Amino acid sequence: MRWERLGEGTLRITGIGSARAFPELPHFDCGESGSTLRFLIPIALAVAGGGVFIGHGRLMERPQKPYFDLFDEKGVSFRQEDGTLTVQGRLTPGEYRLPGNVSSQFFTGLLYALPLLDGPSTIAPTTEVESRDYILMTADALLGAGVAVTEPQEGRNFFHVTPLAYRPFDRAVEADWSQAGFWYAANFLNSQLSVEGLNPDSIQGDRVVAEHSARLSRPGDVDIDVSGCPDLLPPLAVMAAVRNGTTRFVNAARLRMKESDRLATTAAELNALGGQAEEGADSLTVHGVPSFSGGTVDGANDHRIVMAAAIAATRSTAPVTILGAGAVSKSYPSFWDDYKRLGGNIHVL
Repeated sequence: MRWERLGEGTLRITGIGSARAFPELPHFDCGESGSTLRFLIPIALAVAGGGVFIGHGRLMERPQKPYFDLFDEKGVSFRQEDGTLTVQGRLTPGEYRLPGNVSSQFFTGLLYALPLLDGPSTIAPTTEVESRDYILMTADALLGAGVAVTEPQEGRNFFHVTPLAYRPFDRAVEADWSQAGFWYAANFLNSQLSVEGLNPDSIQGDRVVAEHSARLSRPGDVDIDVSGCPDLLPPLAVMAAVRNGTTRFVNAARLRMKESDRLATTAAELNALGGQAEEGADSLTVHGVPSFSGGTVDGANDHRIVMAAAIAATRSTAPVTILGAGAVSKSYPSFWDDYKRLGGNIHVL
């Protein structure tokens, strides 16, 4: 694959086509990105007959069992040791069964790869699908490249993929509702920001941050199901911490398998700053307090925990110290620049 920069904010990417012979398995350094790892594994199998994937931090501790189960069924070999995962074999057309309650990233990886095969395939969820909107984002991206995915319908519980050649296309990348959630939280905590450039009709599931923010602005107890928007838990929890009422975030078990155990680290973060929160097996309960009282937060090498702590500092009666603040580079490298530009006061220790 080749890529070239055509100007500020524009890339041209040239693909390599479908399956071909490689002199050796290609190597991929995935950093700490679960999406990179899970997207590329099926693509590498379809195009190159496998690959060697290198992970850092907690990446290789995060579950890959849905793929491993498929590999056992499809005759694909895999070996994981010392932060490296090696997979080797070829994907073949047919049925792929995946649990829907682990991560949509497994569905996305297969949806990218299956059109490259020489026959039709289906992906059959074995449980109710969570984070469905992320899968629909994948289907929408594929449609732009000329690949149609038939979604589950009544009496047919599977995604159907027809083998097709990807076609070149141009597309503008939408602004990210997931990252915007932190600025929604800043406004909730009495900042006065204008959050612009977001598509209110976006297919992105995390656009519900606007709806959830409005719900949290009203007093009283409330339950919020985060099964479809797990990345929003940290900013939503910061909002919940300073509202009038108790908030329960439910159906959140998958958050334990992120860059950190986000149920534990979000609760620890709020409590360290004077909030009141307790984790359940698959939930987080937050009791509102008037404001944060400052303190030290362990960022747990998790970009979303760090950004949530930074936003909490805007409603704190004393300074907030964040350990591992550089973790924002994983998803939002300019976060601290934007934070300062908007009036935040940062002192690097």
